[in-house]
Amino acid sequence: MDKIIRTHLDNIRTGDGEVQFKAYDYLMKETEQSVDWAYEAWDEIVAGLTHKDNHVRAITSQIFSHLAISDPKGRMFKDFDALLNVTRDERFVTARHCMQSLWRGGLAGKKQIELVLNGLELRFKECVTEKNGMLIRYDIVLVLRNLYDAVRDESVKEKALALIASETDTKNQKKCAGVWKKY
Repeated sequence: MDKIIRTHLDNIRTGDGEVQFKAYDYLMKETEQSVDWAYEAWDEIVAGLTHKDNHVRAITSQIFSHLAISDPKGRMFKDFDALLNVTRDERFVTARHCMQSLWRGGLAGKKQIELVLNGLELRFKECVTEKNGMLIRYDIVLVLRNLYDAVRDESVKEKALALIASETDTKNQKKCAGVWKKY
């Protein structure tokens, strides 16, 4: 890992919003492609998922999702529950940032797609009683659409349509279906 990456990883935890954002922005751009430093940073990224600062949780959850393409050893499978738990964060904005990046975990392969689909299905079912349950369900459908657009795997589309069909709130079902109208 070079010094620039190390500095940005350290800056995630500074508590200074401007410094954190610059680190976030840099690392998100870096992890658009596979990186060779993923395992050097892995444990600290996973630890960040439960950090006391919600900004750290939000940033590390998004980086975690991006690192899936840099994980040939499949460490994501061991740590995915910790990532999914951030979608239940006490700070809704943190939970949403995590949720909206989850689709990137499926870019790593078929098994990772299945992992993401199962996690999203679980969240879809359990969030119905949550304060922002309908918005979470809509976000899940959007995440599935992003994943489908990226990988064109029919199992993603099938899962999304099944979840939409299971939506009991007619208004939300229609809203969610609109995400898939073109297909």
